Amino acid sequence: MSKYSSVRALAPAVALSLVLVGCADKAEEGPSSIDVNANDTACEVGSSETSTGSTTFKVVNNGTKTNEFYVMTSGGRVLGEVENIGPGASRTLVVEFQDAGDYTTLCKPGMVGEGISGTIKVTGESVNSAEGDAALTEAVENYTSYVRSQTENLQDVTAEFVDAVKAGDVDKAKELFPQVRTPYERIEPVAESFPNDLDPRIDLREADLAEGDEWTGFHTIEKDLWEGGKITGQTKKNADQLSQDIKELVDGINSDDFQLNPVQIATGAQGLLDEIATSKITGEEDIFSHTDLYDFQANLEGSRAAIASLEKPLEERKPGMLKEINSRFDAVQDELNKHREGDGFVSYDTVSDSERKALSTALDHLTEEVSKVPSVISE
Repeated sequence: MSKYSSVRALAPAVALSLVLVGCADKAEEGPSSIDVNANDTACEVGSSETSTGSTTFKVVNNGTKTNEFYVMTSGGRVLGEVENIGPGASRTLVVEFQDAGDYTTLCKPGMVGEGISGTIKVTGESVNSAEGDAALTEAVENYTSYVRSQTENLQDVTAEFVDAVKAGDVDKAKELFPQVRTPYERIEPVAESFPNDLDPRIDLREADLAEGDEWTGFHTIEKDLWEGGKITGQTKKNADQLSQDIKELVDGINSDDFQLNPVQIATGAQGLLDEIATSKITGEEDIFSHTDLYDFQANLEGSRAAIASLEKPLEERKPGMLKEINSRFDAVQDELNKHREGDGFVSYDTVSDSERKALSTALDHLTEEVSKVPSVISE
């Protein structure tokens, strides 16, 4: 889920309605493909029912605002999302429903606010696409290990960052800020999948605050360090809260209940590229520190790790696809490398519009290919 989304998105939006159409004569097993017509005031989902297994949502934005579409459990855990759907654009989201039950669909016109939510009923026996498939099982195991290694790194560097903040060491905290965000940005779709506003608590931007929101996380500390230039008592409280929220994430990922499926890994790889397109390219993410290129690099690395974990099933299903994807990853990395400075990157506010356009173009070519992976994996 986008970092500025929250559990309040599950509440029906006032003055907006979810329209569920075309489900009366649905086959018993449910459609494997559902059309979604999103616009500025409605979210028309082509069926109110589907069956367990993979379902493809074909989302078209017929509104004037950039939109997002999510599928979540009734408890708020994100199963899949597509962001940055521009006016007139279409996107595809593949979701694997492993268990029967009621799930939530959500469109978010303008990518802010409560959004337009509704319910889709899933019927059928429990399924797991990785079960009985050695390549998919290995992919899930490998990516789960990667995610857990990143959370260990995240917890370690968070402790160092929080110690610097609580010691009042502005320079040290500034140095550590892009480093502490790196492991988080590599696995952000996983963090976004947890309910209880966990990702917004950690990564909400000031521009996305809604009335009544409490602002916590990385970016409130970032603002104090760069705009205020000092560490206050509130900054230290926010650092303590960040430490607690990161611990909640780490504990959740390391719990026995934590599970991923191959489709989630594939859609997560796409989601990380969407993160770059939505907020990193524009410079809206780290608006005070201008350390966006570090986040860009981390998102790219995380997406590549997700795709790499799917190497065997991709080669089995579509030989040559991985080679093409990797060449496009290399092209984006080549553009990023032009902005390196020492062990890091230049301040993003020094990157020209033409240079940002070159990054964006390379990213678009990569996203075009990675967006095909969920459908291939779900075959």
